[in-house]
Amino acid sequence: MKYLDIKIANRIEEKLSRLNDLRPLPKSALKKLQDHLRIEMTYNSNAIEGNSLTLKETFLVINEGLTVKGKPLKDHLEAKDHYLTLNYLYDLVENGRQHTLSEHLIRSMHQLIMQETDREYAGVYRNANVIISGADYTPPDALDVTHKMKEFMNWIKNNRNNFHIIEFSALVHHKLVYIHPFFDGNGRTSRIIMNLLLMQRGFPIVIILKNDRKKYYNVLSQADKENYKPLIQFIAQSVERSLDLYLKTLTPVSKKRENFSTLTELAKKNPYSAKYLNLLIRQGKLEAHKEGRNWLSSDDAIKRYIDNRERKRKID
Repeated sequence: MKYLDIKIANRIEEKLSRLNDLRPLPKSALKKLQDHLRIEMTYNSNAIEGNSLTLKETFLVINEGLTVKGKPLKDHLEAKDHYLTLNYLYDLVENGRQHTLSEHLIRSMHQLIMQETDREYAGVYRNANVIISGADYTPPDALDVTHKMKEFMNWIKNNRNNFHIIEFSALVHHKLVYIHPFFDGNGRTSRIIMNLLLMQRGFPIVIILKNDRKKYYNVLSQADKENYKPLIQFIAQSVERSLDLYLKTLTPVSKKRENFSTLTELAKKNPYSAKYLNLLIRQGKLEAHKEGRNWLSSDDAIKRYIDNRERKRKID
């Protein structure tokens, strides 16, 4: 591994192993969880790009077919397109085949994401230059997009086995966003492609939260300068959040479940303040995941951190 901390990688692999040990997963509970995450990802992925629908409104548009007064038609269509694209993503993964990442697949995903909001350019590489508002880089010239995508496919072919899957999927996500091959929908397409790579390896769907938008853009900006570690750690935390949610929801009552609490609640029972726990989380030293704006961790996670620190001191 070049960028992913070995402790974080081992922790994530252990949780994935625990999830795999629960298979076959209960169909009813799994379906409810997947339906929930489809809505959550649709809301967050679109909201990152400026969609004005709330999480509840996204649910109503998709599940009830309602029109939200005062919200643009485009925002409604984006929600429906993204949700249908996720359905297609799940179909690709659940048929058991390992789909090769190709330009055709990327363009097909983009076509689904943009089918109702920009039919003329859905699945079509841009033929003019673009400027990214707020970004300190300019995407490649439109004349270079086809060549850059060919180079990107060659990079994938030559590097697929050189990275941990979290590193690889995050790098693929960044490289696709950096090329910016389409007029619109690049971020949404890149997050879908990243998820395809992860889900084919058994991971649950990974969601970049709207509340983390500023940090997300910041780590992408650092990756633009070839500083990839912050991006990898950010994606790893998102992967772990989904694993924690799956384990919390699908672990049978007969087995020990980890009880997650806010940092303020944990600080009352442990030797660390909420502020210090937050620092440990941001450094990747303490297992945690976000729900809304709040970090959640557990007494067990803090105990594992303390035990690991004590073992390291003995070795030193």
